[in-house]
Amino acid sequence: MAEKGSGNMENNNSDDAVSGRIEQILCQPCSSEDKQTVADVFCSTCDEFQCAECSNVHNTHAFLRNHILVKAKEVKTKQVAFDMKGLDQCDEHQKVLEFFCEDENQLCCSTCAIVDHRKCHSVVEIQNIAGRSASASSKLKVKLHEVREKAEKIVQNAKTSKERLDQDVEEVSLTIRRMRDDVMKMFDDLEVSIAKDAESFKTETLDKLTKKQTDSEKHIANATKSLETIDNVDQNGTPSQKFILEQIMKRQVDVLSSDVDKECQNLETVTISFDFDDTIKLPPLPISYYVPGQLTLKCSSSESVKPITPFDPIVKLTKITSIELEQTGDDVEEPLYPGLDLLPDGRLVTIDNKNKKCLIYNEKLEKVGSYQLSYKPRSVVVVSEEEVALTSGGLYKIDFLRVSKSNEITLNRTCKVTTKYDSICMKDDRHFVVGTYDDTRPVRIVSLSGEEKDFNINFPNKKYHLNTSACTYIRNSDKIVLTDKNDHTVYIYDITSNTRVVVKDDQIKEPRSAVVGPSDCILVCSNGTNSIVQISQTGRVLSSYKLDMKLPYRVCVSKNKSLIAVSSNMNGGRKLQLLKVT
Repeated sequence: MAEKGSGNMENNNSDDAVSGRIEQILCQPCSSEDKQTVADVFCSTCDEFQCAECSNVHNTHAFLRNHILVKAKEVKTKQVAFDMKGLDQCDEHQKVLEFFCEDENQLCCSTCAIVDHRKCHSVVEIQNIAGRSASASSKLKVKLHEVREKAEKIVQNAKTSKERLDQDVEEVSLTIRRMRDDVMKMFDDLEVSIAKDAESFKTETLDKLTKKQTDSEKHIANATKSLETIDNVDQNGTPSQKFILEQIMKRQVDVLSSDVDKECQNLETVTISFDFDDTIKLPPLPISYYVPGQLTLKCSSSESVKPITPFDPIVKLTKITSIELEQTGDDVEEPLYPGLDLLPDGRLVTIDNKNKKCLIYNEKLEKVGSYQLSYKPRSVVVVSEEEVALTSGGLYKIDFLRVSKSNEITLNRTCKVTTKYDSICMKDDRHFVVGTYDDTRPVRIVSLSGEEKDFNINFPNKKYHLNTSACTYIRNSDKIVLTDKNDHTVYIYDITSNTRVVVKDDQIKEPRSAVVGPSDCILVCSNGTNSIVQISQTGRVLSSYKLDMKLPYRVCVSKNKSLIAVSSNMNGGRKLQLLKVT
């Protein structure tokens, strides 16, 4: 008799093969009651072979009717579940991860989905989306290989430095001994003193190198273990398990990669030497009066991994193409673009406030897509490869639109908010930084699911009216940039220290919008001087580029900082331009 509840099959073995014998699959529910009934169907959701009688529950209960049944004879084998060793369990509720919240990019168990994500608009079953990103695990593996290679480089550097230190310290002692015959006792004292300093330096440096080596060996072990896990899941796991592992590994790999990259940037070769003073005197003197030489300690970085020195490179802009924004077709008024952003593939998304539209342009600034809105949009930001978010000012909402590769635009979802928002940019993968108007909190944080909160910054008690201020966010240094059009000022707020830099300059007149450019510099649309002004994070004006347009209004920059797009707001002469950044 076959074992209970295990997807039983009676197979033809060479020892007992009988002519004409047919392979039989038994009903699992019946087998659990010690009955041997031939299975008629297989339910992939229940993960069971069932006979006709047992499978009737799918017709009896409404919640089972969406299960997919296939004939048992068409299912040769069932996929064996792969042991994820707890990776597919919710840390908080210890339940299997069955859902994925697309709003907050988070894995959920059934309790998470009901309790923590009930307000989210897109919580889907993992098994329905698990096959979307088949190449993700290979990307993780490539990144882990890179992490391991870099960590191995650090280990090798530490070993070489330790060997060199041994040689250098030994050479110091030998150098001193060569002079011992000439200066006798004084050099005996010198050797003791210098060797002590050298050994102290060696001990201190060895501790650092040993720690660096140990840390990197751990990185190697972690990367190797992660690669083995990915390979095992790729070979044996279900699509859902692969998807779960992918989501978990993304964060782990990013942290691991960041740690190793930091260590790689700080690789250094440590040397030690001893040089005699040219004015050495032979008459013996106490060592406290005269030291005939100097112990020199050097730390030099390898040429291939020179540490990154902060600097403010001057940004140069070159116009690629330009178009006139004229009233055409079904336009009610001359177009006005108060918001624009570049998709990762180079397409430009804009909003037309006057004609209530969201538009797509290609790299030649040819209009390739359009979507009619029911309201006048205020600003737009790219959220992902195929999603953008729009602010709507006084309507108190943020719309999420899907922009397909074929330039079709559709409304995905809407988040209700409690504040009038104008400018918008990404803070991180799950939050926006938004500029307000008619509110004493000029800048706020909004999550992708619509939750609002304030920065811990002492903003002046001032309300900005519509079109008088805009903001952007510098992610790497946790700073907010806020423009004040009427005061001809740009403010740079440091969130960590709760301080600000005030930038006023003759080259900045009526600043309208700002973006983060190359090397995290700030590029500001100066409406009154018809230019793009470059500012450092310390508030220094670095350069100013005169634009071929009147009254520049909004500016955006590509993700790789190689392109910017600018719109203008001059009645009867509005333009849209694309410029190359060098």
